[in-house]
Amino acid sequence: MPLILKPGTSWWETYARCIQVAPEAFDSDRLRNLTRGEWRRIGIPGDHVNAVDGTPIPGPPLVNYDEAVAAVAHALEEHKTWATVELDERRTMVSDAVDGLVEHRDLLALLLVWEIGKPWRLACADVDRCVDGARWYLGQIERQLTTSDGKQRLPLPGPVSNIASWNYPMSVQVHAELVQALAGNAVVAKTPSQGGFYALTLAHALMRRAGLPVTLLSGMGSHMGEVLIRSEGIGALVFVGGRANGRRAAVSLADTGRRHMLEQEGLNSWGIWNFSQWDLLAQHMRKGFEYAKQRCTAYPRYVVQRRLVPAFLEAYLPVVHAIKFGNPLAVAHPDDPLPELDFGPVIHATKAAELTKQFDEAVSGGGIPLYRGSVGDGLFLDAQDTAAYVAPSCVLQPPASWSLHHAEPFGPLDSVVVVDTQAELVAAMNVSNGSLVASIATDDADMGDRVSEELLAFKVGINKPRSRGDREEVFGGLGASWKGAFVGGDLLVQALTYGPEGSGEELFGNFPSYSRLPPR
Repeated sequence: MPLILKPGTSWWETYARCIQVAPEAFDSDRLRNLTRGEWRRIGIPGDHVNAVDGTPIPGPPLVNYDEAVAAVAHALEEHKTWATVELDERRTMVSDAVDGLVEHRDLLALLLVWEIGKPWRLACADVDRCVDGARWYLGQIERQLTTSDGKQRLPLPGPVSNIASWNYPMSVQVHAELVQALAGNAVVAKTPSQGGFYALTLAHALMRRAGLPVTLLSGMGSHMGEVLIRSEGIGALVFVGGRANGRRAAVSLADTGRRHMLEQEGLNSWGIWNFSQWDLLAQHMRKGFEYAKQRCTAYPRYVVQRRLVPAFLEAYLPVVHAIKFGNPLAVAHPDDPLPELDFGPVIHATKAAELTKQFDEAVSGGGIPLYRGSVGDGLFLDAQDTAAYVAPSCVLQPPASWSLHHAEPFGPLDSVVVVDTQAELVAAMNVSNGSLVASIATDDADMGDRVSEELLAFKVGINKPRSRGDREEVFGGLGASWKGAFVGGDLLVQALTYGPEGSGEELFGNFPSYSRLPPR
């Protein structure tokens, strides 16, 4: 039976709901920018297609340099006022914004499906994690802003500037902005150019209605980067993205002394040594394919002890054969629930073509094509555009000259490296000069603890994966995967505020002149 699009979920029906909910932010033909305190019909929408079926939709309305300067200047003035608002009032307004997100949770999730290809369950989880995390901080913020001697921590001297990736608009970007505002700071944010700007527009409309001092701009990083990074008066920079852009941001900040949290890519690895719990590892590997491994804590590389390769393959190959992917909104009958998929499309057709090319590159360089799925095995509507879809694949022993030897694919392209010694295991897992997470699969707990201390990963799991985490759990990175203040729970609030004068506080991070928190 041919599949159909779930009734009521088409792109234009979804967009019509956005206009109904937030007409100040959505015009019939385009998005607006939230700048200088208002939603304004400015900026030039670029060409864009949605991730699910390649349908053309209006792109983010790109503002020019002068408008970005004016927006930051207005945010500076808003910050001065917001920093004087009492905590109880700030807490009430942030709570109102969170209630608005809850009220429109399903619409936000549906936008995430269309814009960045998240299956329904994962899109809902992205919104829910944002809401749950913000509520946790609402309950903790009074304690977090009070020092041990009863004094109050103070907002930063200027607004927080946010340049984020497209893959987690709600649970990373909006969540962070809510905490920034709760801590007493105005917020300036740039929409990612690849996706997520519709969901962010709706979320920021709800935040602005609640009275939060937020600014949301669309623009090219080459035009806006210096404004959002170096403008005089900005209190801190929060960046999530690739190493090249992160390095440029760090260099640009070098002479400013400005607080920053720069989360960058790293090649996260599973190391497998003297191990026998294959059913457990298979469960972790299956879950690891969620959202096509388009996340900073995905594990695209396995480093395997040579004698364990046959057992590893017996566990791994059934997992990739069972992966379910396709159109997240395709159903057989109108009343059917949305499908349970491991992933939908990758972010765009160019990325899908790049992953295919990188697989071929590895094989042509001598790597062994361990597995290559077919897009034809996906769940699709008849004759729909599938250019942004890619099936899972894996290369055994890719060449050291491979373009992904030191880098993460940010897609469902795995690699397996075979080693003979523990020294080789560590070297292969550290090949990207730092990562956010890593894991060791082993029956030897002492070996796992010993090797974990040698890994350039901020979080290391023993027989379990690690995640970004928030709330009580600290998050950061080692090597080139992170620059600046560590965050999570109390440390996030500390990074967004200053202690009373003379408190002698130390900001934990991995940049010069600051203390470093033990990463484990």
